[in-house]
This record gives sequence, C-alpha cells and structure tokens, in this order.
Amino acid sequence: MFNQLVEINTRPEPFQFYTAADLWTDEHTSRMMLEYHLNEDIDLSSRNSNFIERSIEWIVSRIGVKENTNVADFGCGPGLYTIRFAERQADVTGIDFSENSIRYAQNMAAQKGLNIKYLIQNYFEFEPEDQFDLITMIMCDFCALSPVQRKVMLNKFHSCLKPHGAVLLDVYSLNTFNQREEVATYEKNYLNGFWSKDDYYSFVNTFKYKDEKVILDKHTIIEESRIRTVYNWLQNFSCESLGQEFEDCGFEVEEFYSDIAGKPYDAESMEIAVVARKL
Repeated sequence: MFNQLVEINTRPEPFQFYTAADLWTDEHTSRMMLEYHLNEDIDLSSRNSNFIERSIEWIVSRIGVKENTNVADFGCGPGLYTIRFAERQADVTGIDFSENSIRYAQNMAAQKGLNIKYLIQNYFEFEPEDQFDLITMIMCDFCALSPVQRKVMLNKFHSCLKPHGAVLLDVYSLNTFNQREEVATYEKNYLNGFWSKDDYYSFVNTFKYKDEKVILDKHTIIEESRIRTVYNWLQNFSCESLGQEFEDCGFEVEEFYSDIAGKPYDAESMEIAVVARKL
C-alpha cells in the first residue's frame, strides 16, 4: 500500500504519459463526456449554447465562411460546431476518436438533412482527400498536446489547408496557470460516477511545472477489478509563445483574441484565441 501511495503521488516529467484515448474511448467515460458536451448550461466539456451561437456568428463573419467553404473541425465531439457550419452551407468534415460523440453527431446531421463527413479517427492519423479553407480546434484541445505533438499538429494543419487558409483555435493563458495551485485530493465516486458505473475511489494530484508553464491533473481511479491513471496535461501560453509555434510551422498570425467569439484581446484574459494564415 505504501508503494502504491508513493506511485500515486509521484510527479512525472512533463507530457511523459499520453492517455487521451483512455478518456475518450472508454465506453463509460466517453458516454459521460458526451452528456457533459450536451449540457447546454455549463462550460465543462463544451461552451454553453449561447456562447457557441455567438462564436459561430463571429467565425462566419471573421473568416468568411459561406457556401462551399471547406471547414475541418479537429476534435469535433458531438458536432456542436460542425452542425452550425453546415447550416451555413459550408462543406464540413469532423474528426474525433470518440465513437459515442461521432455517432451522436451523425444522427443529428441526418435529422437536419445535413451532409457532413464525420470520421471516427485519431486526428494525428487524418489524411484528407481535399484541402480546407478553415481548420478549427476548439475548447483548448491544443493545450493537451506535448510540444512534439503540437508541432506535428501544426504541420498537419499546414498541409491540410489551401493557400492562405486559416486556423482558428483557443488555448489557456498564463493567467490560468498562475491561478492554479498544486493540490492532492481523495474522494469516493469523484464527479458523481464519471469514471465508472461501479463504485471507485479517486486520487487527483495537480502538479505545476513552472519552467514549462504546464499543469497536470493526474487522476488515479481505483476500482475493485482495476487501477488506472489518466493524465490531463494543459500547456499554458502567452501570445508570444503561441505565435512562435505557429510561425515556426509556416503560419502568419493575423490576430489574437480573448475567446473564439472575437472578444478583443485582454492581457488579463484566462484564454487566448488565435487566427493564423498559411503562408
């Protein structure tokens, strides 16, 4: 037991482990994630519906999304953005490796008579047949990737875009990093059964990496039949650090905002949104 507690409370190296598939493809957990996505009153897994509507209107105006605009949403979840782009006559592709989310998105598109291409796939493995005018990655998904993964992702964006195509994504700012504290908690059935349909005990260790500006929420879930650990990494950015990563991969940053609804950039903002163009 002592050695297990030592392991639970051990700080790994930044981005040492990558467990996104455990979060998004586990049958129970992915179903719970879908429920959170579809709860329009909270911002836990998706923005609330009012924000999504405002952000869509801004994106359409800012980027110039119209009939036959080719849009790809990386990490599209249950289609909260892809549906709305398609309703504005865009040609839309959604990529996500949560089967529950994609199935829901496909059903919604069918009900609305929308022709959206959905792929149940790890977006690192996505190889499109055509190029896009706009690529989105929303809800700070970019923050969960390691420096190596982010470079791979930006290079993929670059190859997937038409000349002068745009990327829109959002990230957590250094203000978010500064407000978080290191903490360790222990709770039975943490998050009201989010991790399992059966009883479990959960340890949550939050670690901060000051030099790298990274936060880790390390979840150790102890069930009767298994123990598993899920690592939720969050890279935090300044405008300078985010802009440099884009420029290193052949993009020109057009502008920074405080959110993906086009709020003007504020140095006190908890998030940063960026519009960048392929050079």
